[in-house]
This record gives sequence, structure tokens and C-alpha cells, in this order.
Amino acid sequence: MKALTQLLFALLAVIALQPWSSAFAADAAGTIKTSRGDAHILRNDTRLPAQVGSTLSTSDRIITGATGAVGITLKDNTRLTAGPNTTLDLNTFRFDKTTHKGALDATVQRGSLAVISGKIAKASPDGVQFHTPTVTLGVRGTEFIIEAGVQ
Repeated sequence: MKALTQLLFALLAVIALQPWSSAFAADAAGTIKTSRGDAHILRNDTRLPAQVGSTLSTSDRIITGATGAVGITLKDNTRLTAGPNTTLDLNTFRFDKTTHKGALDATVQRGSLAVISGKIAKASPDGVQFHTPTVTLGVRGTEFIIEAGVQ
């Protein structure tokens, strides 16, 4: 019994020392800061509520319905606001918090997105791009609004 207990503690210690938590943190791109109405996150074919405090990861899709809106702050302090009936894909997000260099690539499939660029746009001027079904925008540090597929 004592050997089994020691083995169990050894396994728990090995598991606790694994870099899993840092791997998940490295994948985190930002956080939902505001959310109202119909809004959710589609992650690996799983639909999650877009609740305040929810963490966003690269490859997440943010979807708002007719009554929905979501405010997002990315780790580089880029601020995104998705309006009603918006589909936003976070394709790429990399950010070095020491040098502020990185990459941000997002696609607005439909709807509207207000953007206030963060540290990546300043440190890596070619590293920020937003796409719509018809246009690709390169961002050099500014504020702007995208409308895609809005009639």
C-alpha cells in the first residue's frame, strides 16, 4: 500500500510539472471584455457562450446574432468590437510581450468590426492584416471600422 501511495504521489508530481498550462496560455490570444445578446465562440466544432472573461484562442470563430455584440481585448491591447450579425475568424495571433513583435490575422466573413490597433501594429507594421470576402487590409496603427456583407 505504501508503494502504491508513493507511486501515486510521484505521478501527480510529474503531471503537475508538465508544461501543459503554459502551452494553453501561449495559445490564448485575448479575452472577451463585453458581451450582450446572442454571441458565441466556435472552437473546434464546439459552441461556447461568449461570456465576459472567456479566453479566446487562435483559430476561434466569434459569431454574433441579430441582438449580439462582443468586445474583445487581445494580449497586445488590440481592441475589437464585433457588432450584430458578425462572423469573425481569428486566424493567427502571435505576440512577444518583450519586443511587442508578432502577427495578427483575422477575417470578417460578415458583419461589422471596429478596431483599435495595439502593440503589434506599432512594432510589426506588416504583421497585422484583416480580411473580408473581397478586401485585405494591412494595418499600420490606427482605428477603423470594417463592414462586410452588410446590405
